[in-house]
Amino acid sequence: MYQNQNATQNSSSNSKSNSINVPEARAAMDNMKFEIASELGINLKPGYNGDLPSRQAGYIGGYMVKRMIEQQERQMSGK
Repeated sequence: MYQNQNATQNSSSNSKSNSINVPEARAAMDNMKFEIASELGINLKPGYNGDLPSRQAGYIGGYMVKRMIEQQERQMSGK
């Protein structure tokens, strides 16, 4: 039973991996995405970017996570 429950949780979390948990943060997340893409020299256009190679999309997402962790660490340290 535990395995089935775990599998259900994984499949539901995978289907929402692209969603924003705090809708008010959507604009800030989009701004960060475009800022990081620009810093990396990746041409990101508004709207659909399905033609973007997964390697480049991964770089953008990875740097977004890195920056969010840095921001949270600063906030937690009081700086």
